Amino acid sequence: MALESKGNYLYRYHNIGMKSIKLLRIIVVFCVLWSCGKENKIEKEIAAIPVEIGIERFDRIFADVTPENLADVKAKYPFLFPEETLDSVWIQKTKDTIQLEINLEVEKAFDNLSTQKEQLQSLLQHIKYYFPEVTVPRVITVTSNVDYQRKVILSDNLLIISLDTYLGADHHFYNGIQAYLKDRFVKSQILPDVATMYARQLVELPRDRTFLANMIYYGKEMYLKDLFLPGFSNSQKMAFTEEKFDWLEANEEEIWRYFIDRQLLYSTEADLLPRFLYPGPFSKFYLEEIDQEAPDRVGQYIGWRIVSAYMKNNNVSLRQLLLTDAETIFSTSKYKPAR
Repeated sequence: MALESKGNYLYRYHNIGMKSIKLLRIIVVFCVLWSCGKENKIEKEIAAIPVEIGIERFDRIFADVTPENLADVKAKYPFLFPEETLDSVWIQKTKDTIQLEINLEVEKAFDNLSTQKEQLQSLLQHIKYYFPEVTVPRVITVTSNVDYQRKVILSDNLLIISLDTYLGADHHFYNGIQAYLKDRFVKSQILPDVATMYARQLVELPRDRTFLANMIYYGKEMYLKDLFLPGFSNSQKMAFTEEKFDWLEANEEEIWRYFIDRQLLYSTEADLLPRFLYPGPFSKFYLEEIDQEAPDRVGQYIGWRIVSAYMKNNNVSLRQLLLTDAETIFSTSKYKPAR
């Protein structure tokens, strides 16, 4: 048989290549459409879950407390009035100039909570879709003298939200508070903060003290928030600015290499948690060229990426994920940092 000419061969090879590219494009489009269709179906099912949210404005109720109605208010909200505190203290607090200013600023920022109510309803629908046993809480808004350590409290089917911790990063109430904290004092952070509290109730604490186990713990938490908050950006889920989250994505491979090169995954050194997992002004690599750029909690991001890879590459349920130990998740995740 005669050999094929170089020109004919290249022409035929080109045609085969073009057909392969077209086929690949068709497959990609099909996969995207299939994925979108599946997601839309799930969202329709979630939207049909009956959830009714009511928001009790205790912040307004307390602003109108008088000696005459204090007993009635305490009877309705006994959990907000410690028994050891005298009635005279509460009455004095209602007249305190700082409390009066807090009332005014909260009213200006939150004259209407209809948006937050809709968001909370959607959040609870998503949570109940994945965890039907979760009950709809009694939602109460309060002021707390800017107690940013307890912005949201979820306990005994009560959801308490301190509105004076969401007045905007530049609000004068927050003067003197570190910038990395103030970035989270915005309205858009209310829902991610609530979602965090629910995720923490569902995710077991790490079974061992290794850095990997703690990363996977936060990774599970972030994975749940991913499911609970589909309309929120990844930066909002982590309470980061877009710039900080962009830095994480751009430097994921370098972060991972740092952890591996220094054999940190199975280390139990206590200082690794505040360095890479806990809130702070930045993550502490102890490298001058990085520390001033790196946001805090980079380990949480890596844990999130590992858990996401595990769920993508293994046929396991969400409940199985929550019961699986960190080592199994990591070893079967096939995680590769993005370049």
